[in-house]
Amino acid sequence: MVIFRWIMGVLAGLFAAGWAFTFLMYVLRDDDRFAELGKRLRHFTTLIALFWFNLEIWGRVVWTIVTWNSPRT
Repeated sequence: MVIFRWIMGVLAGLFAAGWAFTFLMYVLRDDDRFAELGKRLRHFTTLIALFWFNLEIWGRVVWTIVTWNSPRT
């Protein structure tokens, strides 16, 4: 699970950095293409973050259900 967290963290970080860069370029150059690209990158960043969060929560729920009655050592 640690590898998955690193992969999702790096992926979300790259998309967030791209989003910030395109927003900065939009502000500096006033080019609508950067606004559209920034909006798309923002949506993908949110999608990745929500997918990550959802998988973490539901993974813990499934783990709890599977190991509910297992003896503790």
